Amino acid sequence: MNDGPATLVHRQLIVQLVEEVRVPTVYPFRECVGVGGLMAYSVEGKSLHVHAARQIDQILKGAKPGEIPFYQATKFELAFNLRTAKALGLTVPPSLLALAEGVIE
Repeated sequence: MNDGPATLVHRQLIVQLVEEVRVPTVYPFRECVGVGGLMAYSVEGKSLHVHAARQIDQILKGAKPGEIPFYQATKFELAFNLRTAKALGLTVPPSLLALAEGVIE
């Protein structure tokens, strides 16, 4: 699944279409789980935004964008929607639930 902005904007429709064909799906945004998606494994948004703000600050202070080191996200979030899992006849192992930052029951 694409992790572009269109996926986030149209998450409700995407989740609805996937639900109709009953396919277990991993989404690139935690927000998809909030509207009924089974699970998401995504970059942790707060740290990503903080880093973007730091880069903008550097540029505004005169740094050349090409000289700013490339940022690779290192924090990720795992989220599950247990209602969706149940509807699909799936059981999420407790070991995975223990690792999740978000669980919808």
